[in-house]
Amino acid sequence: MSVQKREYNITSLQRGLRMLQLMGQAGRGLPASEIAKLSALPVSTVHRFLVNLEAGGFLAKDEINNYHLGVACVSLGQAAREQLDVRNASLAHLEQLNRSTRETVHLTVRHKLTAVYIEKMESPEPLRIHSRIGASVPLYCTAVGKVMLAYLDEEEQERVVNELELRRFTENTVGSIQELRTQLTKVRKDGFACDLEEHEPHIRCIAAPIWDHTGAVNASLSVTGPAVRMSTNRLREIAPLVRDAGLKISRDLGFLGTKNRPVAVERATVQRGPKVRIDRRVLRAKIAAK
Repeated sequence: MSVQKREYNITSLQRGLRMLQLMGQAGRGLPASEIAKLSALPVSTVHRFLVNLEAGGFLAKDEINNYHLGVACVSLGQAAREQLDVRNASLAHLEQLNRSTRETVHLTVRHKLTAVYIEKMESPEPLRIHSRIGASVPLYCTAVGKVMLAYLDEEEQERVVNELELRRFTENTVGSIQELRTQLTKVRKDGFACDLEEHEPHIRCIAAPIWDHTGAVNASLSVTGPAVRMSTNRLREIAPLVRDAGLKISRDLGFLGTKNRPVAVERATVQRGPKVRIDRRVLRAKIAAK
């Protein structure tokens, strides 16, 4: 006998949480009037929520009456990160990958139609990318997102892909669902995904999946850097390192299966741009850990 799950819809709580989400997405201080506009609520209603959120430390107001996320949000965010099993299992492997490649390393988890950064190891190089923990990026045009999309089961992938709105961020951004499906098939074959300036100009990334103990992929890790350092050859060299790190983390999370394991990187290909593919049948080069 199945028990139907009850749904509780507390409108005021949802509105307050929505305001916190808006503040986080804005990345800057917002006046009450702009928060009201973004939330589609009356200014008087928004003001009551803001006063209560400020009193609880979830928001703070500066000298020009703009609201920012408060220290209570910082504490909750840090606690949430520390309680994630995948983060704890990944740290040592991320640090090793960061030392080996000298590029920025990210750990992400899937949240609805986005990938969210939950850990970051900064590149030691003077020229490096800008990103922040807690930020979210689209699934369909980022390496970390495409990896998680590619390893969804068929029914779930179909549902998620049909919900996507393919906004073009650069001239390399995937332009159609059919093109995306082709890319996802390639990701499953290769065991990694690339972002060749598809989300941001001059930024390239390579990512691999992380399996949990059930064999599901809800997390990924990546190496990201400026395009001037991330040539096709460099991506080819980094690919085995990223993929192997993902498999090691997966093992630490209790993944014991082999049926989802990707084919050898030696038979993989690396895309150069959105349409042209270069056959890489023998990829031997690896970067020695420094």
